[in-house]
Amino acid sequence: MNDHHKTFIAFVKLGHFLREFVTLETPNDEWSRKLDEAIVLSKHKNGWFTRENVIHALKSWGELLTDENLTAWLSAYDVKQNRPKTVALIMAGNIPLVGFHDFLSVLITGNKVLAKLSSNDNVLNIFIKDYLVSIEPSLKDSIEISDGRLEGFDAVIATGSNNTSRYFEHYFSKVPNIIRKNRNSVAVLTGNESTEQLNALGEDVFRYYGLGCRSVSKIFVPDTYDFDTLFKAVYPHHPIVEHVKYANNYDYNKAVYLMSEFKILDNGFLILKEDKSYSSPIASLFYERYKDLSSLKEGLASDTDELQCIVGQGVVEGEIPFGKTQQPSLTDYADNLDTVDFLLKN
Repeated sequence: MNDHHKTFIAFVKLGHFLREFVTLETPNDEWSRKLDEAIVLSKHKNGWFTRENVIHALKSWGELLTDENLTAWLSAYDVKQNRPKTVALIMAGNIPLVGFHDFLSVLITGNKVLAKLSSNDNVLNIFIKDYLVSIEPSLKDSIEISDGRLEGFDAVIATGSNNTSRYFEHYFSKVPNIIRKNRNSVAVLTGNESTEQLNALGEDVFRYYGLGCRSVSKIFVPDTYDFDTLFKAVYPHHPIVEHVKYANNYDYNKAVYLMSEFKILDNGFLILKEDKSYSSPIASLFYERYKDLSSLKEGLASDTDELQCIVGQGVVEGEIPFGKTQQPSLTDYADNLDTVDFLLKN
């Protein structure tokens, strides 16, 4: 069995473990107990990492890491052409395991990972590393987690803000790189959506408290749109305001808007504000009215570099169905940059 196949099998086994874990009421073996402890610790270190959201991330990855899914994903590439190298990964920490796709892509193509973890999401990533090494010891030499200065790498995949991206672009300019910046996701409503679709939109808005680049932070609505329909449909998501950090953001942003005399719509757990920007604060959802759908589509097309997902039904090519933004497939690359293709060509 060659090293590539060993790595492939290790990720298949990880997927099997995650699928079993999320169905357990009580951890029943050593590694299940360790993951349970990691979930608790990750919440202590990052208050946004509730058990529900971590389990959602683990469940999603468990469903993706199957022999069939991984084989189908990699079948589009000639992995044998890879020239083994060390790839530095600078990971974000806004949502649980947000950098796992990069981690998976580097290892499964036959390269080594040199990871700089975010302090906001290091517990779960370290658990994944330890579990993989336990089932495939040869991976020990392929995964290094660094707390200091990154050295000895051949390529870089770095994720950060628009501000940090400028530093990354300068610092890593001499090696092949993917530098990711801020992105946001939007939804285009026509007024013909069903209650079920609008309720599912709530999943796109509220999952991970809206902290991910795939979280819908803005909606486009027709001139005569009735927001009561939307508020009623998303009301089942109202328990989100029971989370202290979310509630604090809701109260703060509402106070700022009211003191600034901005016109807002509010249902007790979500603030709607008319705004041209794509990026809305936590507990807020920006909206913009449109008269002509074709003009809106042109505008969205011109802002491709700022957008990760567009949610809708029959609106734009490549749109994502309501409620599915936080269920990406293996081919849904961040910033729409094919990570595997990058790794194989550099």
